[in-house]
Amino acid sequence: MYKTVVKPLFFKEDPETIHYKVFDWLKVLLKSNISKSFAKSLYKIDDSRLEKELFGLKFPNPVGLAAGFDKDAKLYEELACLGFGFIEVGTVTPKPQDGNPKPRLFRLPQDEALINRMGFNNGGVDEMIERLKNRNPNQIIGGNIGKNKVTPNEEAINDYVICFEKLFDFVDYFVVNVSSPNTPNLRALQDKEPLTKLLQTLQDKNNAKPKRKAILLKIAPDLTNDQLDDIVDIVNSTKIDGVIATNTTIDRSNLNTSDSEVSAIGAGGLSGKPVRKRSTEVVKYLSQKSGKSFPIVAVGGIYTAEDAIEKLEAGADLVQIYTGFIYEGPGMVKRINKGLINYFSKK
Repeated sequence: MYKTVVKPLFFKEDPETIHYKVFDWLKVLLKSNISKSFAKSLYKIDDSRLEKELFGLKFPNPVGLAAGFDKDAKLYEELACLGFGFIEVGTVTPKPQDGNPKPRLFRLPQDEALINRMGFNNGGVDEMIERLKNRNPNQIIGGNIGKNKVTPNEEAINDYVICFEKLFDFVDYFVVNVSSPNTPNLRALQDKEPLTKLLQTLQDKNNAKPKRKAILLKIAPDLTNDQLDDIVDIVNSTKIDGVIATNTTIDRSNLNTSDSEVSAIGAGGLSGKPVRKRSTEVVKYLSQKSGKSFPIVAVGGIYTAEDAIEKLEAGADLVQIYTGFIYEGPGMVKRINKGLINYFSKK
């Protein structure tokens, strides 16, 4: 029903507009405990074969929602009813910011893809904390942190530290986002020297806590093998807990959408099916190069159980979805988890 009735109606509207309309509808539809229980009965699978222990956390299943969908932690409770094993909120910055001018989110239906140049639009970390104060402790929530656009790279560490310290008591793990293509010069922080300094600073703060929390690094799919080698070195030297591979890409090759339409859209990060192959390559390279010395969360082009299995076989420990969720609808999480049960049963 979603693909034949609901999606065609959604896709007649501007992507960002319908995104927030859906947020409003889900808030209403899943307001009561009865409706939340009903949604869970439709979409959630409880099966011990899906459980995964990682970062000192017990994930009920390995399929999570990637950052960017619930930027301000406005809908994590309702989204958790749709079967996700974990939800990642953000990217959040210390101060509120509007992001880039609209329109800034575009569909490429021929490629089952999106292009976005949102620019870390969010209400700021203090606003997010207010929404997380009364969260269900049984849900696993990750906090994806970034820097404000106006903060120069030389002072970026301060922004990440502010978000880390303020969010520490309200999320279960952290993701350091230095790989979005939509904040000017942000990706320069992926270079070895500034990235090592940033992650080591956060790790020192983390280790000073009575009980530390996992810190993961989210990387771009556009890194070269030499740069990926640097990532392996940095993760091992700073002893952060893992990597999320990958963010959106600036590559536009091999698309079915016409060059003129892609050019008219302009700058932004491409996500969805066109990223699947490269994302898997990055996961496999990191896993093999590191000797599986750190966990990897795979994201990029996951639409089916087969896509998720491809990532797991490449070396991923968990997977995340975003664009596939928009194209496939809420039933995809259950379908993927059913496929994973079959996969794990045969191993």
